Amino acid sequence: MTEAELIAALQQQEAAAFQHLFDRYADKIYRLALGLLHDEVEAEGVVQDSFMRVIERIDQFEGRAQIGTWIYRIAHNLSQDRLRRRQRLGHLNEDLSVDGDITPQILVDWSHSPEEALSEHELTDAIIQAVDTLSLNLRAVFILRDIDGLSTEETAAAL
Repeated sequence: MTEAELIAALQQQEAAAFQHLFDRYADKIYRLALGLLHDEVEAEGVVQDSFMRVIERIDQFEGRAQIGTWIYRIAHNLSQDRLRRRQRLGHLNEDLSVDGDITPQILVDWSHSPEEALSEHELTDAIIQAVDTLSLNLRAVFILRDIDGLSTEETAAAL
């Protein structure tokens, strides 16, 4: 399905078109939101809210950018809204479950030796710490370009 066909089908409220759009972009939107928010539940909320916004406002889509760029922009804005709300409420992002127990960040994977797993985990932590030092906008650029593989032009349009 071409971009123009997808947009036309979305504007006609075709369920299959919305499913196609969701299948194409949901994981990417989740990665962007998770990278900005560092909270899985909030990232899932951004995905849901982003696609609800698309459903509500698809008739306002002017086609000046690609549909994917428009969705990224929606998700980026919603993520920033959640960060502002979190700051206003003084929300502390803790890795605690509902019952107060610490939630494990990873489950043990025995396919690698313990040394390999430790080395990989340390590298991942170092990358996450480095990315966390970036401003919100630079972090979004990193996620869109280096993780999702968007071009410079697509990234600029999304932000």
